[in-house]
Amino acid sequence: MSDSTTKVVQHADSPVHAGGATHPAHPTAKEYVRIFLVLVALTSLEVGAWYAHLGKWLIPTLFVLAGTKFALVVLWFMHLKFDDRRFSRFFLMGLAGAVTLYVVVLMAFRVFLR
Repeated sequence: MSDSTTKVVQHADSPVHAGGATHPAHPTAKEYVRIFLVLVALTSLEVGAWYAHLGKWLIPTLFVLAGTKFALVVLWFMHLKFDDRRFSRFFLMGLAGAVTLYVVVLMAFRVFLR
């Protein structure tokens, strides 16, 4: 007798095949630790940028560092990298709205003219 069910063993580097679609495997614990260490380093750079008194470059520098940290957290820890692209688009629309709001508020306070 042959059994028609098969057991699928997933390795960390192999893609998952479900319903004909290919999805990348979720990261291992080691990869999560690496991302954590990158986030710690970026946070250290943010604190260092504050104490370095970068003048008019402080806000753009902090925006870039915060955006990078945001992307890492959303992609890896919230698993958006492994989900359907539609979720990414909705998330990016919210991010664009938030960045627009921040820039408008900073312009209202004339932060960029200093």
